[in-house]
Amino acid sequence: MNKKVLIISLIILIIDQLTKILVSTFISSNSIVIIPNFFYLTFARNTGAAWSILNNNQLFLIALSVVLFILLFIFKKNFKNNNRNNIAFALLYGGIWGNLLNRIFNGYVIDFLDFKIFDYDYPIFNIADIAIVIGIILLVVAIIKGEDNEVISRRRNK
Repeated sequence: MNKKVLIISLIILIIDQLTKILVSTFISSNSIVIIPNFFYLTFARNTGAAWSILNNNQLFLIALSVVLFILLFIFKKNFKNNNRNNIAFALLYGGIWGNLLNRIFNGYVIDFLDFKIFDYDYPIFNIADIAIVIGIILLVVAIIKGEDNEVISRRRNK
């Protein structure tokens, strides 16, 4: 792992963990209204994955997170070494580790970003989740651009 990827991953991990600590310390049972009828800070314990799927399957989700991290680490070498791809993998690493640490030490992931959009109460999420989603989007862009296999990309550019 190069230094830039490691630093960005650690920054994401630290921001994620600090925000979760702050939320669990200062927001216990009530939501804090930030923008009425749109954005709230709400403390939630998520024992599942996205949208609370696989609830109460912490061992499986821990194992899945570790396997995904290892696969991404191996998979990274197949991507063109550029800033976007490095940021994508750094966001994924930091996000995976942020939620993984919660699962290991708490038995649940702390979620707190709560949006209501057009009367739809969107599932509550956290900084790690944002990092993972942005990382995936950036990797999809790289794949669409043909940067997912450096050897193939070099051949196309000749």
